[in-house]
Amino acid sequence: MGAALETALRAAAFADPVNAALLDRLRALALPQGFLTAGCLFQAVWNQVAGHPPGWGVKDYDVFYYDPSDLSFEAEDAVIRRCAAAFADLGAVVEVKNQARVHLWYRARFGEDYPALASARDGIDRYLIDCTCIGIEAATGALYAPSGLEDVFAGVLRINPRHPQPAQFARKAEDYRRRWPHLRIEA
Repeated sequence: MGAALETALRAAAFADPVNAALLDRLRALALPQGFLTAGCLFQAVWNQVAGHPPGWGVKDYDVFYYDPSDLSFEAEDAVIRRCAAAFADLGAVVEVKNQARVHLWYRARFGEDYPALASARDGIDRYLIDCTCIGIEAATGALYAPSGLEDVFAGVLRINPRHPQPAQFARKAEDYRRRWPHLRIEA
């Protein structure tokens, strides 16, 4: 991953003041393996390319963490409530998910099995579209992008080989292309 693309991604992402505030507050919350991830990052690049204002089209801001010490809904809900209090003044929808428990509810929601994950990064690795596998670690500020950043800047949507789900990929890619017409879907 090139330094220039990483700098450009950070500039696009932090043009949205919600991203900067979330990352600062996530550091203070010290969630284990806490990441700011998903659309708030890659859609920032697409907004910049399309000439949209920062934050345009972002439905929610995703926070992943990984805590296998208590897989109960109640433990995750306590973290969600703590985060909600910390983010309340931002006026944004923030989705907080413990990646250690996704396998417990995934089948009921999506109709297929999901493996138990070993880290928050494993959750980022499983996004449907390869170029969207991006996160910024709260504790260190390190960028995690296992497939690099070239496709996100080029607007190329490819199925994620680490989680190939053709039907879900097609729906998600078409939804993105409706909002950002410059995107290209490639096999």
